[in-house]
Amino acid sequence: MHYHPEKSPLTPPDGYRINALGHMVPVSHIKPIDLLRDELIDSLFTEARQLRHQLAEFKLRALQRIRDFVDLSAAEYGVNYGAAKGNATLTSFDGRYRLVRAVGEHRIFDERIQAAKEKIAACITKWSDGADAKLIAIVKRSFKVNKQGQIDINEVLALRDLDIDDEEWQEAMRAVSDSIKVSGSSTYLRFYQREADKAYKQLSLDISKL
Repeated sequence: MHYHPEKSPLTPPDGYRINALGHMVPVSHIKPIDLLRDELIDSLFTEARQLRHQLAEFKLRALQRIRDFVDLSAAEYGVNYGAAKGNATLTSFDGRYRLVRAVGEHRIFDERIQAAKEKIAACITKWSDGADAKLIAIVKRSFKVNKQGQIDINEVLALRDLDIDDEEWQEAMRAVSDSIKVSGSSTYLRFYQREADKAYKQLSLDISKL
């Protein structure tokens, strides 16, 4: 029997399981080890989803409390920091703990990056025999797409650090800058604890790093 999710309820009838191909399989036809594996995965996934939900709620609660505190602190001086935005670092009285709220912008290139790329290619062509092989390699690497099929913005922006005294190159770098758009932002919350060597070490909330 084949299971059609679009036509059938999400939960199969009693005594059946849905396999990876969408087939409805009687439980009596499933090996005990496969049932145990399924129950283990389902149980751990349920716990993982609960933990993820708790972490999401904690982040929202923590960011709100930090926002309220920064506003309170600013009010002492009659200043409105606009605490919902910007970075903030809070350190405990004894210096042992540190909270960092960091706001990072998501930057992308618009269609003008193609014009910038053509200008850079024109410079390389003009220099041809005189161009340094390492420079050519750096430029080609900078415009490789990442796993998401996009040009890595940091790689391209690194080209602006190259000390090249050429008007066409400088024009190409201006074209690169003009093609950058801010598509949004994310707010990060990081926790640090001072170690015996006085350096601050981040408290990891990434399960893979625990």
